[in-house]
Amino acid sequence: MDYLYSLYDALVSINVPSDKARAVVDAMERDMGTTLATKQDLEALRLATKQDLEALRLATKQDLQLLKQAMDGGFALVDQKFETLELKLTVKLGSMMVVGFGLTIAALRLWA
Repeated sequence: MDYLYSLYDALVSINVPSDKARAVVDAMERDMGTTLATKQDLEALRLATKQDLEALRLATKQDLQLLKQAMDGGFALVDQKFETLELKLTVKLGSMMVVGFGLTIAALRLWA
């Protein structure tokens, strides 16, 4: 705050009345206290930002883990449905082959 005394002295040295110089210094002090950030303000903001970023990182990590679990569950269902479909297609194809062979044998017996 030495600069405020220097400002006061400078104003008085150029013939600004003492009460007006004091008013200027008081106004500057008040404005600086409410509008300027101190090193402590910046450090507190830095720490708060760091904490917010860490909380966001953890939340994102948890969300990604939940999404992975949901996707794994969905993929398991798709795999299960494909296995069921594969089994159905195998049975149908086998049935068609048996019927086809049966018809072929029956046709060969009729022509022979």
